[in-house]
Amino acid sequence: MNYATARKTDADEIPVIDITALRDGSDPMTVAKALHAASKGLGFIYVRGHGIPDAVIDGARAAAYEFFHADPDLKESVRVSSSHRGWLGQGGAKMQDDAKADLKESFIWGFQDADGVTPDDHPLRGGNRWPAFQPGLEEAAMAYFTHAHEVAHHLMRGFAMGLDLPEDFFLKSADKPLSRCSFVYYPPQDASLGEDQFGVGPHTDFGVLTVLCQDDVGGLQVEDVNGEWIEAPPIAGTLLVNVADLLARWTDGEYKSTPHRVVNASGRERMSLVLAFDPNPETMIDASEVFGDGYRPANEPITCGDYLIWRFGKAFAYRKA
Repeated sequence: MNYATARKTDADEIPVIDITALRDGSDPMTVAKALHAASKGLGFIYVRGHGIPDAVIDGARAAAYEFFHADPDLKESVRVSSSHRGWLGQGGAKMQDDAKADLKESFIWGFQDADGVTPDDHPLRGGNRWPAFQPGLEEAAMAYFTHAHEVAHHLMRGFAMGLDLPEDFFLKSADKPLSRCSFVYYPPQDASLGEDQFGVGPHTDFGVLTVLCQDDVGGLQVEDVNGEWIEAPPIAGTLLVNVADLLARWTDGEYKSTPHRVVNASGRERMSLVLAFDPNPETMIDASEVFGDGYRPANEPITCGDYLIWRFGKAFAYRKA
């Protein structure tokens, strides 16, 4: 049996954009135009100049490996809660009803204030589940969340400017976001499992924006505009950013949310650091606010929170139990 394969990516097929001039304000519009063009195409972008210190990334990755290498009985102490916080074991996620369960494990956490408190006002938000057996995990995880969330804010400003909107358009209600971070662990995948087995199966991301920090292992595959699977290999010093379903809906399909999957054929462990950016749950996703009075979008307005409840219910086995 074999792995699901993808062709090597052509140069510039997934654009590389340096966002330094957006972050420091020296030339934000040039970056915004580049982000806009990339989001109308494949919807995946390598980002340089993101500003996350190497020490923060290295610390998060080391903490993640320590957690996933722990005894399963210890990880059970922080098994995923009803508010989608904690450890989601192998087999806990399935991206399509007729697919095999994913091979990945995840540890999920989200926004909390300076006192370590998260609002408990939505089914997908509640207290983070920090493991007592690994006291250093919280500090490393929250440091990464804070930096990655700042990157997401810069990018959302850039998208707004690229659409000729006020730069705070997508951030007007983002002070208590539904954003989540995940450490995602992919074990080495045996070819005997077949071409229909994935670390994570083909899917589009649920929320507004995904910010991914890959390691050097590789395995991410993206479906191009012609329906062909292509590799999205790691590029040192970059993050990989992709438009997710809610941003595609918010822009009435002008920005593309693209299917992707992971096949870890490396024979090595693979670790991803993932931020899923979403604003406050009450945020209305309404494309007519983007394109103006009289515009009739394909989808009715929906709140960010309601949309995510629906999507999570379809994807995660524990929410169906």
